[in-house]
Amino acid sequence: MDSREAFIALNMIEGVGPVRARSLLEHFGDAPAILAASKHELSRVRNIGEDTAEKISAWEKSVDLAGELKRIADYGCHVLIQSDENYPAMLREIYDPPLVLYVKGALTAKDKNAVAMVGSRMTTHYGLETARKLGYQLAYTGVTVVSGGARGIDTAAHQGALSGKGRTIAVFGTGINLIFPTENAELFERIASNGAVITQFPFNRPADKQSFPIRNRIVAGMTLGTVVVEANLTSGSLITANFATEYGRQIFAVPGRIDSPRSKGCHDLIKKGAKLCEGVEDILSEFEYLFPASNKPASASETGVLPALELSESEQKVFNAVSADDESAIDEIIRASGLPSSAVNVALFSLEMKRLIRQLPGKLFVRNK
Repeated sequence: MDSREAFIALNMIEGVGPVRARSLLEHFGDAPAILAASKHELSRVRNIGEDTAEKISAWEKSVDLAGELKRIADYGCHVLIQSDENYPAMLREIYDPPLVLYVKGALTAKDKNAVAMVGSRMTTHYGLETARKLGYQLAYTGVTVVSGGARGIDTAAHQGALSGKGRTIAVFGTGINLIFPTENAELFERIASNGAVITQFPFNRPADKQSFPIRNRIVAGMTLGTVVVEANLTSGSLITANFATEYGRQIFAVPGRIDSPRSKGCHDLIKKGAKLCEGVEDILSEFEYLFPASNKPASASETGVLPALELSESEQKVFNAVSADDESAIDEIIRASGLPSSAVNVALFSLEMKRLIRQLPGKLFVRNK
């Protein structure tokens, strides 16, 4: 048995979570050794009582590892463990990172630039439209949008990111094969094709009161900041915000009507120090804080723009066509870039979103210094 299979089995044993697993790994050295240990050896480990030692030593009676491996292969997903390169680096830093992540789709290096967007299931038209707009704009600039795949704000955030032709990740509070809500089945397929659907739970694990807070800590843990779009004072999205605060990540809250119960949670966050978010610029302006300096490309220190975000070929041509020292009219940019006007307009919008340029009155553009 290799380490990956052993971690999958450990993850399926009731009562063995990330914290106890860490104690076991410190004692035995690797996951296969834990599963091979006797009840007596296991019970001597810190944080492991007689009951848990019994469950681990008799793990083959309760865990169908061969069946789980077949389910993983048949479903077309794969499992990451913490030593894998594509396991989210920021998630490794939290107190209790998941032992495994079931992944349908793919996590990539681009996902280190990820922002969570969460909110209420029971939402307003304003909340949905705001979540779609922010999701679109973040994804368009190359930021991965992470949410929980639930009805309401989560769904709108994923939809916006897909419309922006960017990456988005849905984190499930169930086994990866359980589609909840059922009406999002097609959405989850699109997410898996343009990012990933992930969970720490084994196949067929249903949702319960514990699973969603466990899910929320992954959403907060793998991202550099959390945006709460719309939430009442008892919304589960505030749990995600609390995790983000605990992990030292930035919190953003979108204000709403003062007489709307759906906005009370956001207003409370703002009173407690969350950054008021009126638009994507409020999120992007924090990126110098959110992204470590080691992520910055050489040009970022010269321009002061968003680090680690790549330019497309068209964006690079349009950026090069904007004068480094003076204002450039749009006709001059079209001529110098050699691109159609429609392509130039799209590229200019994206460059503004990435804070590389800004627009002046009269359709003039200048580089940001």
